Amino acid sequence: MLWFQGNSLQIAKSSFGLLRNLSASNTTLPVLTLFTKNPCPLCDEAKEVLKPYKDRVILQEVDITLPENATWYERYKFDIPVFHLNGQFLMMHRVNTSKLEKQLLKLEQRALETN
Repeated sequence: MLWFQGNSLQIAKSSFGLLRNLSASNTTLPVLTLFTKNPCPLCDEAKEVLKPYKDRVILQEVDITLPENATWYERYKFDIPVFHLNGQFLMMHRVNTSKLEKQLLKLEQRALETN
């Protein structure tokens, strides 16, 4: 009897993990890329403003001062923070929450329509 309960528990854990993985693969979050450097007080402020969106986007930071990001440095050295959403320019200098919200709603609506 104890052996059966142990196996049942193990099966339940495995099933839950499988279900969680399947649902996660169907709902890929958009990527919000933050082009930044250190120090960047405006970038720090922007990250604070973005905290409520942590469940709706994947925040990816790109340090423009690294050698491999020289192209981004030349483009954005006077404009950080700069944000791209799924690879497309979205905004710069400060987080515009209404613009971000509008774009996220569009992406979320498209995702619902395709599922």
